[in-house]
Amino acid sequence: MQLDRWGRAARAGVFLLLACCAAGSPARAQAQAQPSAGAAITRPGEHRFTLQHGGLEREYLVHVPARYRAGTPMPLVLSFHGGGGNMEIQANDRYYGLISHAEKAGYVAVFPNGFSRLRSGKLATWNAGLCCGRARDRNVDDVGFVRAVVADVRQRLSIDPDRIFAQGMSNGGMLSYRLACEMADTFRAIAAVAGTDGSPACAPSRPVSVLHIHARDDDRVLFNGGSGSASATHANFVSVPETVAKWARLNGCEAAPRRVLEVPGAWCETRAPCRGGSEVQLCVTETGGHAWPGGRKVLGGQQGSTALVANDVIWDFFSRR
Repeated sequence: MQLDRWGRAARAGVFLLLACCAAGSPARAQAQAQPSAGAAITRPGEHRFTLQHGGLEREYLVHVPARYRAGTPMPLVLSFHGGGGNMEIQANDRYYGLISHAEKAGYVAVFPNGFSRLRSGKLATWNAGLCCGRARDRNVDDVGFVRAVVADVRQRLSIDPDRIFAQGMSNGGMLSYRLACEMADTFRAIAAVAGTDGSPACAPSRPVSVLHIHARDDDRVLFNGGSGSASATHANFVSVPETVAKWARLNGCEAAPRRVLEVPGAWCETRAPCRGGSEVQLCVTETGGHAWPGGRKVLGGQQGSTALVANDVIWDFFSRR
């Protein structure tokens, strides 16, 4: 997530945000920069593309799993980095394990880059409404950018249009909520980790299934709302209960929450069935802080909660759609 205090962060040499940032990952070395001309992708692995949107040059990475075959539609998962991060951090298996998971589960993984004032694309944020940073302050059209990315990927690869999903960490999770509000025609389900819904307005054209994962001891986006002591944004974040209740209302979930998982240190409960067969699910870890369960924090490398593996929980949720 972006800081409102850019100068102090720059002097410190580190962008201390919700998901933070780090040096480029191996994805940059493996991916080949390519113009966004809509040519088909013909080999597995990492591919890098640029496109023009809203007067800005934007980038995204694509990972095509080895099992992909042209003509056989495959699910598509867009994964959004946290504020102050970039697409290469999100695609780095050391932190999130998403490349390995895409290979194992069999889906195309796309990693867009947020808005950055730097040519490197680092220290990027998303305009998720309530937050964050310059993407929000400049009212960058990130929803339009995502729509352009999906269209571009669908020109290059065989994608199942009924199995397009969004997931994100922190500011990226917040953007995923905004996409559910404004691109319900595209996304069947979204998953947000450590990022609540601060969308400016929300009137989805159809129900969108929502999975929210959050640690009770998150010190940046507090479980019960507000800004944690470790959050440099000092934004008044929406609480987890309020976010889940909002989507239960939007999806017409009338049934009481039902516990579907309980393990030491974590539990999940679901609200279903909801309108159009949608579902709203909440998973809570007791510890792990502001991190991706089953992964590692970008700054410092500390492990997130081990009570759940976010990648597995999210894919189980998506694959039931």
